[in-house]
Amino acid sequence: MHVHVNHPDGEAKFRVLPELTLATSTGLSSQQIKEAQRLVVVHMEEITHAWHAHFPS
Repeated sequence: MHVHVNHPDGEAKFRVLPELTLATSTGLSSQQIKEAQRLVVVHMEEITHAWHAHFPS
């Protein structure tokens, strides 16, 4: 499972399982990446629910 984070300055992709890790990023500062990761953690339940709703198998 993974999540894409878009920002006017760039984007990042985080792998969510088995643990939250940064997969790729372009154009974002380390501070922006840390904030994006924090937001992924805060919204982990919503992200997981949306993933399973979109990919039911």
